[in-house]
Formats: sequence, C-alpha cells, structure tokens
Amino acid sequence: MSPHSLRPQTHAPVTDRKVRFALVGCGRIAANHMESVKVHAERAEMIAVVDTDPAKLAAAVERTGARGYPSLEAMLAAETPDCVIITTPSGLHSQQVIQVARAGFDVMTEKPMATRWQDGLAMVRACDEAGVHLFVVKQNRRNKTLQLLKKAMELGRFGRIYMVNVNVFWTRPQEYYDSASWRGTWEFDGGAFMNQASHYVDLLDWIGGPVESVMAYTGTLARNIEVEDTGVAALKWRNGAMGTINVTMLTYPKNMEGSITILGEKGSVRVGGLAVNEIKHWDFADKHEMDAEVEQASYQTTSVYGFGHPLYYDNVINTLRGEAMPETDGREGLKSLELLIAMYLSSRDGRRVNLPLEY
Repeated sequence: MSPHSLRPQTHAPVTDRKVRFALVGCGRIAANHMESVKVHAERAEMIAVVDTDPAKLAAAVERTGARGYPSLEAMLAAETPDCVIITTPSGLHSQQVIQVARAGFDVMTEKPMATRWQDGLAMVRACDEAGVHLFVVKQNRRNKTLQLLKKAMELGRFGRIYMVNVNVFWTRPQEYYDSASWRGTWEFDGGAFMNQASHYVDLLDWIGGPVESVMAYTGTLARNIEVEDTGVAALKWRNGAMGTINVTMLTYPKNMEGSITILGEKGSVRVGGLAVNEIKHWDFADKHEMDAEVEQASYQTTSVYGFGHPLYYDNVINTLRGEAMPETDGREGLKSLELLIAMYLSSRDGRRVNLPLEY
C-alpha cells in the first residue's frame, strides 16, 4: 500500500464523555503529556500508564491517579483508551505504534516517530490498514513565535526566500547519556540530529518548504556514545533557497540557543532564545497588522520543550471529538524523518543526497 493512500477512520467521534488517554513510557518527556491531559481535564482524562520500571510506574500512578500496567500488552488487554501515547525510547516507537494500531486504537508518538525510514513507512501503513489515527508530536509548531513566522511565510511577505539558517546550541553532559542504557545508541535513540534537534529539522520543511538536497557532516567529538553529539548540514530547497542547520550537544556550560533565521527578498526574521521562544528580529518591506503581535508572541522559558504540548493536545482532542483534522499526522511526521535519514546517509557516504528518498 502506498504511504500516501487515503485511510478510512473506523472510530466514531467521542461526543458524550471525556477522551480517554493511556500513556506508555513514564520517563523524561512523559511529564509534559501528563500535565497536558490535566490542562484539558474538562475534556480528557488519563486512564492508564505503562512502564517496565516499577518505581517510574508507581510515581506515574501517584501523579495521575491512573491504573498502572507493567507492559503494553497487559494494558491493551484490560483497557479501552481512545488514544495511546507512546513516549518510550525512540527505537521502540515503530513496533509499539504498530502493536497499538493492530489492537484497534488511535495512537500518538513522541519525536522522532522512528529511527529508520522503513519503520516510519511501516507505522503509517499499519495505521492506514487498521483505520486509526497516527498523531506525531510536533509541539514547537504551536509556539506563538513560530505561528507568526509560518503565517508570514504563507502570506508571501518575504517574497523570494534566499537563505534559511537553524541553530541548536545545547548541552547534554555524559551523565545524561549514562542515565539510561538506550541513550546515545543507534538502535534506540539516534544522535543530536535525530533526537535533540528533531523539532528543528522539522522546521526546515514546515517553514522553508520542500527540500531538494542535503549535504551533512556529523561527529562524536566529546561524548562516549555511539551516535553524533555534533552535526552540520547544508541544504538547498526546491524554491532555490539555500541554508544550513548547525547542531551540537557540547555547548559550554549550558543550553544557549535554539533559533531559525529567514532572509528573503522583502523581509528578514530571526526567532531565537533557548527554544525559538523569542522574536529577535522582524522586518518587512510591507507592514501588516500581525506586526503588532510580535512583542506579545515572545515568552521566557528555561525548558527546551517549550509550552506547546497542551496546545498540541487541544488539536488531538478536537480531532478525536470529530471537530478538527490532525495538524501533524503520520505523513507529516515522515517529512522530517526523511530529512533526518538523508542527513545521516549524506554524512555516512560523503555525498549529497537528493530528495525524495523514494518515488
């Protein structure tokens, strides 16, 4: 089946009760999901949590009041969630999403949706065949700063785009990678591009448009891990624009910058801060009423995750209630996965990789 075929949805909208979520994986990012469901408590509830670590499971049960299960299999046999949230190590996403889909439940996965291209395609195919939704978390898209930038792009305010630059200058000490055996591995994690910078790679396509080709270099310069702690890539877009993405987890002494800069014929914008949370530069030849929103769009944060998860959940809940379409489904997730795989192929083989990877 083609990954671009249309899928039927077999589930009736949830209209007479709260949307029921089950969370699989109670590690670092799971707290954002627990809190997001709590923010939408009038329309949603967490009915089950799953983790193989008894201590993490007990903490999640206490935090959410949900029923706890030691395995995905046990939860699927006992519960009927409307959507299962996958926040396990990245290399497990594919098999678990497929397992949930075959059980007949809608499913949401954290980034990256998969660590291999064929796994991503298999996830979309399985959800198509089961007639279930596949949601891929892209919470940074909901940042007010990026929403304004996206709107300016859609309105054509930049004119022709000349250059796009993305920087992710963060730090992850060796202790971070040592905190779990799966971190820093090719099979279960992926490196600085695949894991930490995944949302920024997503911006290259979502903001910049379809990419034509990529040339990348990656290296493991300081950390004792399998994957890269640093990488750079040069890109050319189909519209003729050129640009770069620069990523490192070695910034001294702490996270410094997560930014995107767009230079165009009639406008220049830089969104920076720790996690694309501050509009640093906004200048267009033609004025627009949205310019008055620039100051209010910026916000302060100490978290590289930002505040987009509750806004992302709003769309998921509305979709499950039959009131909206998914903003980021499996096919949308494949766009950034394709870029990531192209970067790794380029770095491995020392060549420019053209997109799409497959026809």
